[in-house]
Amino acid sequence: MIEFLAAYGLFLLKVITVVAGIVVIIAVAASAGRKAAHEGLEVENLNKKHQALVETLQHAVLSKDQRKKAAKAKKKQDKTEAQADAQKPRSFVMDFKGDLKASGVPSLREEINAILDVATEDDEVIVRLENHGGVVHEHGLAASQLARIRDRHIPLTVCVDKVAASGGYLMACVATRICAAPFAILGSIGVIAQIPNFNRMLDSHGVEFEQVTAGKYKRTVTMFGENTDEDRAKLKEELEDVHSLFKEAVAKYRPNLDLEKVATGEHWYGSRAVALGLADDIKTSDELLNEHARDREIYSVVFKIKQPLQKRLMGGIDGALEKVDAASWRQKFESRLPR
Repeated sequence: MIEFLAAYGLFLLKVITVVAGIVVIIAVAASAGRKAAHEGLEVENLNKKHQALVETLQHAVLSKDQRKKAAKAKKKQDKTEAQADAQKPRSFVMDFKGDLKASGVPSLREEINAILDVATEDDEVIVRLENHGGVVHEHGLAASQLARIRDRHIPLTVCVDKVAASGGYLMACVATRICAAPFAILGSIGVIAQIPNFNRMLDSHGVEFEQVTAGKYKRTVTMFGENTDEDRAKLKEELEDVHSLFKEAVAKYRPNLDLEKVATGEHWYGSRAVALGLADDIKTSDELLNEHARDREIYSVVFKIKQPLQKRLMGGIDGALEKVDAASWRQKFESRLPR
């Protein structure tokens, strides 16, 4: 009887494992499908969206007479604005949530293409940026996309509510104005390379690793071969060169920064970042948009790209890995907060 129960319990465990795996696959596929429902540019008037929210709340909390008065006042305001000779300047809002590979660049490119076709120097572009950095060349391309806005002399504001570090700050520094929330993380102007080495483990198991290259520095530090001091020195030299390029890019757009003080790889929170010149104002994106709503028309601009199912499924896996990486950042920074 005991053997039967043990065998039955093992069978149930296998069934539960298989079912759980199927559920995860279906969930990832469904999520990927929702993200790729269509492709194209979506534009939303945020002034109207905000007004709709206000009217919904007024309907819930105001009396009938109060609602009539509010509606009358709003109608009068709309009429006054409609009769105004000059059109309100516009603010175009984009969101960029970065990952290690800055995979949002294709959408960012199309959004900027559309905006540059209609925006004037009286308008403004606002980017709500959340990016803890990643691959150098990918984030360099993302920063170059934002530079297209600066090159057209259109004011560019970057709002950092959470984090713009390393490659994220490479993007943020392009802005004519950087707004940061009080505890947003900015900086980390540095370069890092981390490579595990399995050479001793392979050697202990009698596995010989061979690598053939043409060119003295085609491969320096490696995961499987035996690394030399010369290899490490060459990698360090390459990292220092990238760091110099990083500092040059920051200096181009924020020439008053004391790079010797801030380009150390350290990060700072909002108010400290403003004091050091890494940002200009302590302000959340919500505060900025509420201020602008009084005298500007605000439009959210989003370009969605439809991708093949296989790529969407792999994107779901990459997204899970990105969440693990982001969690490590949160743990790193939260551990420094006072308890």
